[in-house]
Amino acid sequence: MRAEAAAAASGEPILASYFHNTILRHKSLEHAIADQLAAVLDHNALTATSLQEVIATAMESDPAISRSMHADICAWYDRDPACDQYLTPFLYFKGFHALQSHRIAHWLWSQGRFTLALYFQSRVSEQFSVDIHPAAKFGSGIMVDHATGLVVGETCVVGDNVSILHSVTLGGSGRGSGDRHPKIGHGVMIGAGAKVLGPVRVGADVKIAAGSLVLHDVPDHTTVAGVPARQVGGRIEGAPAFSMDQTLGPDE
Repeated sequence: MRAEAAAAASGEPILASYFHNTILRHKSLEHAIADQLAAVLDHNALTATSLQEVIATAMESDPAISRSMHADICAWYDRDPACDQYLTPFLYFKGFHALQSHRIAHWLWSQGRFTLALYFQSRVSEQFSVDIHPAAKFGSGIMVDHATGLVVGETCVVGDNVSILHSVTLGGSGRGSGDRHPKIGHGVMIGAGAKVLGPVRVGADVKIAAGSLVLHDVPDHTTVAGVPARQVGGRIEGAPAFSMDQTLGPDE
């Protein structure tokens, strides 16, 4: 990323100070992300300096946050054809910023600092149009493409190497309390506008087609589509999250 930033600064001198302040002057990626998120979430109620301290404390206390952040950057680079540099999601993609902010909010929630965690959620919702409850759990290697309109409920769990597009809801069905949100397996791709509602379990390596409404459990290695969603086609080989293939085959 430092090499990419140096090349970008050389190629566009008018932005040289921007690349210096966001990347080149920082001693580590963790230091840079603390500065980046603090600048975006800055508010009169909680200044950038205070935000930096909170974010740095979270990452120092839980090394898994940094490991997941590294995997998330690689996920964008590997899966998004619009991302040809590791630098790109870090600087420009609000899905990445929202996800890393959530990782900090989730750490705060786990420490019993509920009020500050909810403050993070509120600011992320305001700034990025992404509303993720701080208690929701995300694995690593997550790509949230475009991100606008993403809603994730309190008891939702998202596995590793999942790709989620914009306007997705991982929400409750409106019935009952307690464990009431979806559990998403590893390698899943959730298409744009899809809604997964209730404490349903979506298995590993599942493709949820764009605009689908999922109300029931989904077996591993399958494709579901429609309103309400139903299984279409045969067994999926490999993880849809990696291929990002939005199409349905002739048998689907």
